[in-house]
Amino acid sequence: MVQGTLIEERIVALISPIVEDFGLELVEVEYRREGSSWVLRIFIDKDGGVTLDDCADLSREIDPVIETEDIIPHAYRLEVSSPGLDRPLKKPADFIRFRDEWIKVKTYERLDPDGRGHERKTFVGILKEADEERFRIEFQDKRGGEAVFTYDQVAGANLDPQF
Repeated sequence: MVQGTLIEERIVALISPIVEDFGLELVEVEYRREGSSWVLRIFIDKDGGVTLDDCADLSREIDPVIETEDIIPHAYRLEVSSPGLDRPLKKPADFIRFRDEWIKVKTYERLDPDGRGHERKTFVGILKEADEERFRIEFQDKRGGEAVFTYDQVAGANLDPQF
């Protein structure tokens, strides 16, 4: 899976214990320039979903900690929010947790999972199995079939709710 920037990695190390103390899961840290300003986004989750109060309380707790450590050398805007219905799947535990859910997977290389000459880089299906090394999805399109992926093949993955 994709590694973050050095600043993102330092933020993760700094705030992970605080997020866990709040009974939350740190899903993703995103630090990027948007227009003329910088934004630090912290995505959190918990069983049953996060509330606005969860986001506000965590923001008030981590903002001074980040400022004290002086990790970010310039002004930035801090945003703490839910990852949304299409939350990213970043680590094996995410895949294990969301078995039997619809997911979308993008791979680094074009793959032909069923050996029928249908190479592609984007796959949508139901996550059927997952462990620490690989996961399997079943396709629900007209071709059907399934594919097994190792995590190092995956450029990105997220839940893909079907309505």
